[in-house]
Amino acid sequence: MSAFKPKYVTFDCYGTLIYFAMADAARTLYGERLNEPRMQQFLADFAAYRLDEVLGAWKPYEEVVYNALARTCRRNDVAFRPEDARWVYEQVPTWGPHPDVPAGLAKVAKEIPLVILSNAMDAQIPSNVAKLGAPFHAVYTAEQAGAYKPRFKAFEYMFDMLGCGPEDIVHCSSSFRYDLMSAHDLGITHKVWVNRGHEPANPYYGYVEIKDISGLPGVFGL
Repeated sequence: MSAFKPKYVTFDCYGTLIYFAMADAARTLYGERLNEPRMQQFLADFAAYRLDEVLGAWKPYEEVVYNALARTCRRNDVAFRPEDARWVYEQVPTWGPHPDVPAGLAKVAKEIPLVILSNAMDAQIPSNVAKLGAPFHAVYTAEQAGAYKPRFKAFEYMFDMLGCGPEDIVHCSSSFRYDLMSAHDLGITHKVWVNRGHEPANPYYGYVEIKDISGLPGVFGL
């Protein structure tokens, strides 16, 4: 990919750049009530329900968290309190980057404009982006697009706003299910998978693998 100079490098934010602390939040709330095997199941269910909640019509992310947590508690026979869901939602703007992110991003930003496409609300993400340590050309949210990834509408909104097509970008994410599968289907041939251990490798989708963002400059020969 070092021979390809994209117009933009586009990124998933939470999980890829920002440490996504949903599991930590759930442990804080329910860790004393669930033994480790039950907690592992709770976390898996919480992740699955969050994905399920974003597949339909857009709704505020607070509702995504509320519904996913309520469904997870119901499935795991744990008492659900609305204030717990609100607390989890309010943690999102406090999260910061993975340690490898600022230096790697800053190096790439000197040569290629950086863009974020995130399953976020407009009010949530500025404080997260401010912690990333690099300038971004644009930050697009699900609220702006009226759709969450992995829905194509989110990516299509980004293309429209940037005035480019899938052939013009490199998309970088730690998630196949939210990002790289849709990117593949939309014709984004240049993709980078950040292997943070969230999901198993899936070579069918065609990508360059890096272990963290410190490896991203090397993808472009920087």
